[in-house]
Amino acid sequence: MKNLRTALLSKVTRSRTLLAVAAMSAVGAQAQAEEVVNIYSYREPGLIQEILDAFTAETGIKTNIVYGRNGIIERMTAEGRNSPADLLIVNDSGLLIQAKDAGVTQPLESKLVDETVDARFRDPEHHWVGFTQRARILYASKERVPQDTVTYEELAEAKWKGKICSRSGQHTYNIALIASMIAHHGEEKAEAWLAGVRDNLATKPAGGDREGARNVHAGLCDVAIGNTYYMAGMMRSEEYKPVAESIKILFPNAADRGTHVNISGGALAAHAPNKDNAVKLIEFFLSKKSQESYVGKSGEYPIVVGAESSDLVKSWGELKADTLPIAEIAALRRKASELVDKVRFDAGPQ
Repeated sequence: MKNLRTALLSKVTRSRTLLAVAAMSAVGAQAQAEEVVNIYSYREPGLIQEILDAFTAETGIKTNIVYGRNGIIERMTAEGRNSPADLLIVNDSGLLIQAKDAGVTQPLESKLVDETVDARFRDPEHHWVGFTQRARILYASKERVPQDTVTYEELAEAKWKGKICSRSGQHTYNIALIASMIAHHGEEKAEAWLAGVRDNLATKPAGGDREGARNVHAGLCDVAIGNTYYMAGMMRSEEYKPVAESIKILFPNAADRGTHVNISGGALAAHAPNKDNAVKLIEFFLSKKSQESYVGKSGEYPIVVGAESSDLVKSWGELKADTLPIAEIAALRRKASELVDKVRFDAGPQ
């Protein structure tokens, strides 16, 4: 009887142990299945969804994305420590600076990032890193602009009187360009240059880069200041393709210091609940495969050496980028904004 009781107890114990192991395995599997990265993005999800899907397939980590054109940094500020955000993705360096200044980011510790991305595309205090780059170029009429080289400086010369179109000087893309001119020439010369460009405008600054291209096509101006990736988008659009085909791309200062570039990028959220997963995703964005997927969709240039642009972007010729660090340009953004107001750039020709 004693042996029977012992056998029964042993059997029960084994059963309970197996049940406990099964329960622990189920909890572990559930926890693993719930591994996530929560993304707040100024960038349209369609441009990065392929990368996110590949990341999940490779790591098992799910991605949740909240997209907005405006107000995301303010939302993170309001949420404070309760914010679910792990990663902030933006489409312009100005937003990276704004996020850092607002205190909604934290330093990123990653040997891979430091070794893969040139220092000029990283925050010196490691709060953000670039994912892609784009150039601020000229959309020039094939019919009315015979020259194939140009500088930003010459846009203030009399030969361009009434021939330039631009969006608002206060737009973040132009602020970055003006800040780069301050960095290269000093505030006084940059102010004189900006006033000269203002007086060479064909009309008051308005619309966006696509509207500038459309104005060149319509003959309102001979050149428009715009980003490279808009040209890629227009070439793929039935509506804008005739506009794009009437335009040639000029890379300012390609023969000397290089063309001004801006970046899209990412930053680790200050209170990221899934910090390690967010770091993994940032590193995944910087793989050669992800880089080529990203720029293939966006029409931009990769950050990582060895990754290639799309065939369309390659067809425009090699990009010789200005070597100024993005952080150095960003430090002059406020001065650039003040100059725009000071010379009354958005009022148009004086």
